[in-house]
Amino acid sequence: MSKVLVLKNSILAGFSQSNLLIDHLTTQWQEKHSADTITVRDLATDTVPVLDGELVGALRPSEAPLTPRQQDALNLSDTLINELKAHDVIVIAAPMYNFNITTQLKNYIDFIARAGVTFRYTENGPEGLLTGKRAIVVTTRGGIHKDSPTDLITPYLKLFLGFIGITEVDFIYEEGVGYGPEVLAKAQAEAKAAIDALV
Repeated sequence: MSKVLVLKNSILAGFSQSNLLIDHLTTQWQEKHSADTITVRDLATDTVPVLDGELVGALRPSEAPLTPRQQDALNLSDTLINELKAHDVIVIAAPMYNFNITTQLKNYIDFIARAGVTFRYTENGPEGLLTGKRAIVVTTRGGIHKDSPTDLITPYLKLFLGFIGITEVDFIYEEGVGYGPEVLAKAQAEAKAAIDALV
């Protein structure tokens, strides 16, 4: 039995292509792996604060007393990291907004990147501490970007996930959703087929 953590982050709610695909994935997963547990965290509605000069002090090892706002940030970071540690499979929605991941997903990443907790520096370089997990990234784009210099999402998420120890990463792409109904329908069908094959 596996525990699956699903991270949504689209600001488009019911109009979101990534949410539609994530919902399809969770439905397929439940049908094929009925004993597994699925936890959904929607970062667009349950938001993580933007990391600023005050909050960054809460996420670094320090003996200095924390302000109430810093303590809240540290508590949230601990909650998010403990949630990650407790799950075996991490499903990440990654819609492309202006060529990159959403602000909501970036804020989440900033709160889980903790030296000594999710990664550490060694004589041989950084070492990820969240090993033994698998990630599935579902990325939707208005244009066509896969395998081109304009795809900043794939290399960034591979880099970051590997940095914290998650090296088994699969990507599902739905591209060209802004090119009209026919292209969208084809992209949706192909992405759903890829999801069905993966889960």
